[in-house]
Amino acid sequence: MISLIQMQQEYANAILEIYGHGIASGMSTFETKVPDWDTFNLKYLPHSRIIAIQDNEPVGWAALSPVSARDCYHGVAEVSVYVHQQHQRKGIGRTLLEALIKASEQNGIWSLLSVIHEENRASIHLHEQCGFRFIGYRERIAQLEGIWRTTVMLERRSKFVGQ
Repeated sequence: MISLIQMQQEYANAILEIYGHGIASGMSTFETKVPDWDTFNLKYLPHSRIIAIQDNEPVGWAALSPVSARDCYHGVAEVSVYVHQQHQRKGIGRTLLEALIKASEQNGIWSLLSVIHEENRASIHLHEQCGFRFIGYRERIAQLEGIWRTTVMLERRSKFVGQ
């Protein structure tokens, strides 16, 4: 059974380990090394940070980062969802993403953006199932290990906030 809790620093090592799995996969981020907790913590908004717990161990996390420091974009955030490599394809990502959507709306977010490596079809499909729509792609936007990569951009507009 999965339970969801607010992200807490006491789980920092497990959260960063899960992030490291995403980095190692080459499918989740352009980052190439796991940051320290303070750097990680500063990247994300103070609200809408969720950990999935199973058998008292974190098995995934989700959080929002601002897309811009400009005040006019305070209701727009980028989605991050990471699931432990040994717990993927069990519905944990969907549980986290649905909870993140709800938390985002409770905190005044009207637009969620997700930027996904085009090869990560499972993540693209998950986002589409949760109400995200394709808004574009960025062809050969950056290199990862010397290979040009393209990202797909998806957006989910709130039906309640910013109407």
